Formats: sequence, structure tokens, C-alpha cells
Amino acid sequence: MLAYRAVRALLSAGINVFFRDIQYVGLENVPGEGEGPVVFVGNHPNSLIDPVMLVASSGRIVHFAAKDKLFQFPMSIILAALGAVPIARKMDRKEGAKVDNSEAFSAMYRVLAEGRAVGIFPEGLSHDAAHLARLRSGAARVALDAAARHREVVVRVVPCGLTYMRRKNFRSRVLVQFGEPLVMDEEWIDGWNVDNMAAGTKLTAEIETAIRGLTINTSDWETLRVLDACRRLYQPKHIELAARVELSRRFCEVYETIRDQPEAVALREKMEDYLGRLDAHGLTDRDLVRGLDKRALVLRSLDNIVQLVVWLPLAIPGAPLHAPLLVGVSWVGLNFAPRKDVIGTSKLLIGMLAVLSSYIAVPIAVLWFVNVPAAALTALALPITGIATLRLLERWTAIRRLARSAFSANQLGVELEKLTGLREQLELEVVEAVGRFKPEEMESLFPRDGM
Repeated sequence: MLAYRAVRALLSAGINVFFRDIQYVGLENVPGEGEGPVVFVGNHPNSLIDPVMLVASSGRIVHFAAKDKLFQFPMSIILAALGAVPIARKMDRKEGAKVDNSEAFSAMYRVLAEGRAVGIFPEGLSHDAAHLARLRSGAARVALDAAARHREVVVRVVPCGLTYMRRKNFRSRVLVQFGEPLVMDEEWIDGWNVDNMAAGTKLTAEIETAIRGLTINTSDWETLRVLDACRRLYQPKHIELAARVELSRRFCEVYETIRDQPEAVALREKMEDYLGRLDAHGLTDRDLVRGLDKRALVLRSLDNIVQLVVWLPLAIPGAPLHAPLLVGVSWVGLNFAPRKDVIGTSKLLIGMLAVLSSYIAVPIAVLWFVNVPAAALTALALPITGIATLRLLERWTAIRRLARSAFSANQLGVELEKLTGLREQLELEVVEAVGRFKPEEMESLFPRDGM
């Protein structure tokens, strides 16, 4: 498994550069190597980045089921190193064509019988919807059949939730959550032996419930935008990413049960009006939370400028290489990705390939035209200048945001006071709505007599 570990290390480095912050919750729910077979099941919002996240975080060697059309050069090299199992799908075949996955299922049974781990995304296809798609029963059937075939091992199904703040954006944030395992005990095995279909349907339903408990789901992106604004008005300042995601999940869950009630409809209309007014002035709710006091804006700007000046000398030597790479990778990812849900994957894979190629080619060129010490120095300096470039871009983005906020504070005047007052009023209404609509059995997440 040396090739697996090498590819995992490379992919882990890639996602840790692509994403600014990756947080993991529930790792204690993942059985370690040597603690028995595991079937990882999760939502699938971000194409090939999703299995990379689980491979990098779970601590297990995970053999993922992947559609067979992905097994083409150069992806076939990575997939082979990761021990991926090719799956044929009807949707990828001509109408009426037969699909035989018996060999693929046998491979996954062997993996589980040997106490290793399999990863399956029951939605089947990565997508960009704001909610979990209908789950297919393949993951449940693999877990149950493997447990029935190999009673000497205990098969566990571990649900996973992947939440990307801005999934296709460079330097965004991610939350990876692992839920409590579903143990394929004798009761499950007996049910499978009596009625395969009923047992598979029942386990699929339990898997769906578990994944929904780890993800944010609502009917559409506009509803999610409004509910996320409600969450921001309700939450305390400076909460952890996991608490933020859990609060969003609760808002979405409860809203679906009360969305047609007059109070909910009226509050949504007010929130949409508030967000529309912010958009019209180029502001965000975060701007109002942080405040647009000119003195505070100047101090924050100065702090970012100092950091920018510190990183600039280290970034300059690699600028002729890194600047075109950043622009080119972003442009190619946005314009050549076949679907919206694979933009992030396109940027990550193209970026990794471009950076690795450059980091190999440039020292070789220096070696050829100069000498060995210069080539060694170049090889050492390139990653350092790359990190400096990332830090420089983050500070520059922060300065631009602060400049925009300062301009708005200077231009809006009375309108800014009205928006701040409107936000305070909406905050009271959101807190009141939470107190009214929160189910009694739902334990409060924050001490505000609410979620």
C-alpha cells in the first residue's frame, strides 16, 4: 500500500492548499485500521474532492466505488493507486444495454472480508442541488451482503457529512463530519437473509436519516440563502464552524415544516428585502456585524497592509511562475468544467498538475543552464514563495474588502443607519420566531431559549 499512502499524502497536501480551513468532527466514530471492516457512506456535492476528503481524514485505507468511465489516463493512475473499484452505471450506457457489476461487488466483499474499508456515495452522482438526492440501495446491499457472507467480521456503516462553505472557490472552508456507526449485527443479517429487498430499503432509509443529520438540506439555493441570513442574525459571535453548520441544518429542517405559515412567510419577505438592500449597496451582513466605523476599518487595513509587506519579498521571486498559474487554473476550471459541481475538482486537479510540473521543470532548467547548488536552492525556494503568494493573496483580498466597506461607510450615511436598525429589528424577530417554532424535543444549541 506504499502507492496508496504516497497518493494520499499528495492529495492531502493538495486539499490543504486549495482550502483555507478543513475541520473534522466525529473522528472517534471511525474504527481504526485493524478494528474491522467499514463502509463509509456520504453526501456527494463536490465530485472527486469528496472521496479525497474522506481518504485524507478517515485514517483508513478506503477503496471507493467509482464510475468506470473515470478509469482513463491520467485519472486511471490515481484511481488504481487508491484501489478504487470501477462501477458500471445504466445512465452511462445506451438504452437497453446490460450492466454487470458482479465483479465489482465481489471486489468490495473481499475488501470488507479482509477487515478493510469501502467508500460509497449512495446518491450515485455528484450534483449541485441544495439538498440530498434520492439515495440508491447499493451501499446498504454491499454492507448487508458482506456481513451475511462473512459473519466472522463485524461490518460497520459510518455516515459522513461534507459541507463546503464555497465549494468551487479557492481558499474556502470545509467541515467533514462522521456520525455514529450503524452495526450490521445478527438482527440485520437475519433480516437480509429473510428478505433482501426489505432489509436493503430499511438500511438505506437509516443511512439517509444519518446523512441528513450531518448535512444542510433545503429545497433551493435562494431558501438556503435566506435561512443562512437568519442563522447569522441568531447566532452568537465567533462560533465554531461545526456549530455554524449544525445551526444552519436546524434552521433548514424546521423551516420545511413551517414554511407556509403566515409568520414564516412574512419573515422571509422581510429577510429577502434586507438582503436585497445589502446587495444594492455592495454590502454583506458581515459588514454590518463587524461594523463600518472608520477608525476600526483603518486599523484593520493597517494590520493587513503590514502582513502584506512582510509576505511580499518572499512572494516576488516566484511571482513570474505563480501568478500565471493562479490565473490560468482559475480560468480553465471555470470555463472547461463540464458541470457546476466539478468546477472545484477541475481547479484542484489542474492546479496540482500544473504546480507539480512547474516545481519539477524549473529546477531541472536551472540545473541545465546554471549548476547543481542553484537548482537545489530553486527547488527549496519554490514552495516557500508559493506559500508566501497564498498569504499575499489573502491579505490583498482582505484589504480590497475593507476598502469597499470604507467606501460604503463614507457614501451611505443615513442609509447605513437604517440598515443597521433594520438588522437589529430582524434579529429580534428571528429570535422570537425560533422560540415559537422550535420543536420541544429539540435541545437548544445556544442559551437564547432557541435552537
